[in-house]
Amino acid sequence: MANHKSALKRIRANEARALRNKYQAKTTRTFIKRLKNTTDKTEAQELLKEVSGMIDKLAKKNIIHKNNAAHKKSALAKHVAALA
Repeated sequence: MANHKSALKRIRANEARALRNKYQAKTTRTFIKRLKNTTDKTEAQELLKEVSGMIDKLAKKNIIHKNNAAHKKSALAKHVAALA
């Protein structure tokens, strides 16, 4: 266990940050699943805009790596383009 006041505060802050990061990542995954299950192209295009922004935010905050974000966005864009 930490001995210093600042170390205790750092532990609390890290726990709060981890919880927020987990929430944001999970929400994004849910939206990605929703996008993959969509069959309507116009709805998928709207969802793609929203999901791309969410993925960019995760990458900006270093929750996921920027290359991982680019890979996800590319795969989703291909999926939307392939819809009839």
